[in-house]
Amino acid sequence: MKANTMRKIRLIHNYVGLFFAPMILLFALSGALQTFRLQETHDPAAYTPPSWIVWLAAVHKDQALSHGEPKRKPPSPPSGQFEMHHEAPPPAPPTRMLSPLPLKIFVTGLSIGLILSTLLGITIALNNRSTRRISLILLAAGAGVPLLLLLL
Repeated sequence: MKANTMRKIRLIHNYVGLFFAPMILLFALSGALQTFRLQETHDPAAYTPPSWIVWLAAVHKDQALSHGEPKRKPPSPPSGQFEMHHEAPPPAPPTRMLSPLPLKIFVTGLSIGLILSTLLGITIALNNRSTRRISLILLAAGAGVPLLLLLL
């Protein structure tokens, strides 16, 4: 590719990255928190999630502001209670339960890497004096546009 074409591609990459950087940071952070289901209340006596985690999860999962209590896992029906016209489901075949912890750790590391990479990209972009003003405008727009859309 020609040098001029590569400069234009890098500039477009810079601008697109700056516009989406605020939401990339939000989704990476909220995704890492959701990996460990920190937004859910399993036992209100044992753990109540902070409201900011519930808010982040609502934006991440539902693209809406959180209203009310954090989501609770629905209670499982007592065993042996089925409606009269339904037969009992067949027993599930035995499965080998693998630990989800290694993948959860990897996903959390992925989120941290994405956050660090995004912050480094913002730092690099803001160090370029010739594009600093447009970079700041794009960062502000990337944070403001989703908030406005969320409120509509």
